[in-house]
Amino acid sequence: MTSLVINGCAVATVNARRAVYAAGHVLVDGPRITAVAPGPAPADLPGARYIDAAGCLATPGLVNTHHHVYQWTTRGMAVDSTLFGWLTELYPVWGRIDAEVVGAAATAALAWLARTGCTTTSDHHYVFPRGGGDVLGATVEAARDVGLRFHPTRGSMDLGASSGGLPPDNVVESLDEILAATDAAIDRFHDPSPSSMLRIGVAPCSPFSVSGELLTEAAVLARNRGVRLHTHLAETADEDEYCAEHFGCTPVQYLDSLGWLGSDVWLAHAVHLDDQAIGRLAETGTGVAHCPSSNARLGAGICRTRSLLDAGVPVGLGVDGAASNEAGSLIGEVRAALLLARAAGGPAAMTTGRALEIGTLGGARLLGREAEIGSLEPGKLADIALWRLDTLPHAGIADPVAALVLGPPPPLDLLLVNGQVVVEHDSVVTIDEERAADAARRASAALDRR
Repeated sequence: MTSLVINGCAVATVNARRAVYAAGHVLVDGPRITAVAPGPAPADLPGARYIDAAGCLATPGLVNTHHHVYQWTTRGMAVDSTLFGWLTELYPVWGRIDAEVVGAAATAALAWLARTGCTTTSDHHYVFPRGGGDVLGATVEAARDVGLRFHPTRGSMDLGASSGGLPPDNVVESLDEILAATDAAIDRFHDPSPSSMLRIGVAPCSPFSVSGELLTEAAVLARNRGVRLHTHLAETADEDEYCAEHFGCTPVQYLDSLGWLGSDVWLAHAVHLDDQAIGRLAETGTGVAHCPSSNARLGAGICRTRSLLDAGVPVGLGVDGAASNEAGSLIGEVRAALLLARAAGGPAAMTTGRALEIGTLGGARLLGREAEIGSLEPGKLADIALWRLDTLPHAGIADPVAALVLGPPPPLDLLLVNGQVVVEHDSVVTIDEERAADAARRASAALDRR
């Protein structure tokens, strides 16, 4: 296939004008979009495959900016706990994962992300049990198999319970081990080239599981190697109390004191921020991965998305780990972000178009890819989701973007990543879904036996 014509659908471009066409077309040649316009596509283009997309909505592929794919095999545990209680219960379980378990978990989690419209995803892997094998490599292999654009981060923890941290000692590493392994992961995986399908990041886990020395050294390493930085921050009130007790400041002030804030940094959650913290994130260009369903599931609170956006803070969406968001649906996060913003700030707090924007272009900006993905424009990479809106659940909804964001998750008629078909007629075509589900079940059972 040299070219593809998606014809006769509504189109939400998320371009500079935020144009939405009631009926339009998208032309794809190889890995890139060559045209996006209202009206019918040119007929009889040589060698093109035409797709009759009447009744559908084309959007940019969704971008997931925070996840822990290894957690797919530990879903449904500690369902009534706060974050710290949830972590205390699950850390001993995660301490028994290995590459086989992680590979099965990652394949299932990434395939489901694809089914929910995701074309690019990050992953934050920070548990490296001794003797567990190549767990980071297992996530990379799974992403290649499924066909998603992948931004894994080499996470880390060096502050175990005996040193005042939250994780048990058997799941932490030494500072030297972490820095060496992180540098090696960049050498092995990072592809900085345009249209890259794989880029690595550096991601110490959180202020209560890593030392200040690790945070400082990790930032130096990342910036010397030209890769991005990521961590959890300000997720719960407990973390605020921890930082006040141990560092005498807020979480944002703590990171700022270590030279962490900047346009190459994005923070997961950022729920508990005062106006001063929001202003500092905006001033430094530091981004936020908003994870509304996970924050609600753990009772962590509601992120101040309206205040962040008004201040100019870059905001994207994340499903977060599958053990704190069993749904793992990225289109579900678009809806949740809108509903929680309105629940906190009224109906003007977020429009349907803005919710779609933070799930696409906003996420691309956090990952440093806004020039390549996140909108439907000529020259950008062909990461496209085509949603079917003419079935019973969406019949009669006048606004296609409102149908997508406010209605139930629609069938995904087509998902292109780099111009390649990953989902067609609501099924992943790159892997066997039933085999992936069976492997995930067996991995979960094996972990339970351990």
